[in-house]
Amino acid sequence: MRKLKYHEQKLLRKHDFLNWKQDQGHREVKVMRRYHIQNRDDYMRYNRLVGAIHHLALRLSKLPATDGFRSKRESALLGKCYDLGVINVGNKMSDLMDGVTVSAFCRRRLGVVMVRLKMSESIKQAVTYIEQGQVRVGPDTITDPAFLVTRNMEDFVSWVDQSKVRKLVARYTGEHDDFDLL
Repeated sequence: MRKLKYHEQKLLRKHDFLNWKQDQGHREVKVMRRYHIQNRDDYMRYNRLVGAIHHLALRLSKLPATDGFRSKRESALLGKCYDLGVINVGNKMSDLMDGVTVSAFCRRRLGVVMVRLKMSESIKQAVTYIEQGQVRVGPDTITDPAFLVTRNMEDFVSWVDQSKVRKLVARYTGEHDDFDLL
């Protein structure tokens, strides 16, 4: 890029084209692309949730350490975040301030969980399977890729009975049942 002339520098002195206020360093775009988030509102909801959790943790930390209400609410908040799968170890309040991020919520989306369970090779492919209605969590067929999977529900993620992927996997592993053909 050429060096700006004096009058160009003077005109552009008030503007910084490298750091925009509204893009926040492109963090939002990187997270949305990495976790294949199609709706920007989902990212904004996760961001609001993270802000609310941080605000609640900060307000709880301002209470006296010997207060019974504080210890009860801290353990409830840590337990809730651990059960949701947002934090790995649910024993300290500092885990909430460091570990709870938008990416932590995105890692609990159904498509990302499917990739971690080796049900799909990529998040994009997993989202396609979810939108086609080939995945279920427990007895319910899920068609929303923004579905958050808790630690308890993670074991119940499977293919729908009529799914072609399930039939292909069963045929490959030798568990194909000919009873369905009758």
